[in-house]
Amino acid sequence: MVTSLQTVRRHLGYTAAQVIDLLTRRAAALNLPIANQASLKTKLSRWENGKEQPSQIYRWLFREIYGRTNAELGFPEEPEEDPEAAELRSRLAVARTVDSETVEVFRHQVDHTRHLDRRFGALTQLDQLRTQIDQVQQLLTYRTGPQRPALAGVLVEASTLAGWQALDRAAPDQAWTHYERAKHAAREANSPALLAHATAEQAFVLLDLDEPTAAVDQLAHARSIANGTATPLLQAWLAAAHGETLAAAGYADDARRAFDTASNLLPPDPVDPALPFLFLGDSHLARWRGNALARLGAPEAIDQLTAALTRLPADFVRARTGLLVDLAYAHAAAGDRDAALTHARQARRLAAQIKSDRQQRRLNQLVLPGSTST
Repeated sequence: MVTSLQTVRRHLGYTAAQVIDLLTRRAAALNLPIANQASLKTKLSRWENGKEQPSQIYRWLFREIYGRTNAELGFPEEPEEDPEAAELRSRLAVARTVDSETVEVFRHQVDHTRHLDRRFGALTQLDQLRTQIDQVQQLLTYRTGPQRPALAGVLVEASTLAGWQALDRAAPDQAWTHYERAKHAAREANSPALLAHATAEQAFVLLDLDEPTAAVDQLAHARSIANGTATPLLQAWLAAAHGETLAAAGYADDARRAFDTASNLLPPDPVDPALPFLFLGDSHLARWRGNALARLGAPEAIDQLTAALTRLPADFVRARTGLLVDLAYAHAAAGDRDAALTHARQARRLAAQIKSDRQQRRLNQLVLPGSTST
């Protein structure tokens, strides 16, 4: 069956791929939420073969990009409707197209961004992630039904990642806002695990603002949220995060106990598909403990961090940068100027490479033995 919609496209000389691109760009210009390009490819085929009628929002977009009337495109005539009501109806219709496959596409996009972030830093990823967040937020606003919690879960993951990236770019206010959105979405997703994680990560904004006591309280609250419901992996991560804030606040014994708890809770295989944002395997927990020991000025921090450095996977460039900064601080505390300077120089090169304003600021605050700064 050759439909009018297909005939118009062929008359205008557009390929299906070009039409999908035009629809996507026009929807973005009008700030209208529509399906992703993969889904649009399937929908366009069904529309052009007469198996399905485009919803009102898509009929509007086709009129925009083709410059044709409803009659010329084979669409039914539409009754007059209040513009605001029509727009709301369209947004609701688009949001209803979100299914489990769409949610997985969004989740895959966030996970892909997460992998790029740990290798290349936030410089090239933060703007793209903001766009993803806006799209998911828009769909969640108008989505009803069973897919809403899953969509909210994706928004939590995207927002916590954006929060960490903003913190790395020395934008604490942006980071705080991202984490607030993440916590709200976690409640929408009815997930204590996601809420606990977002609450805990927000504590690091407080650390960067030099409010360690508030950060300790925030982590204690995050652990209470997860109490009785969290997996051993999440409990271990929360304990380690609590340990860092305790170390920053100067509570050495409590910090060590928190890391001992994290070590005892950590499962043999510290990978959970439901928590892809948690990394505690390999050297990550050891690196985290070393960071806390360096904050406390403990001599054993050097051995802890050095061992973690040799085991850190090559693709964790952001983590390597922070670890080198920790080593510079640990050697400076031990009075070894040459070793501190060597690690600071290596860290500075990586920090410049991934544009980590956070680590560069830490390096600028480093005081070497026998000097006032690096």
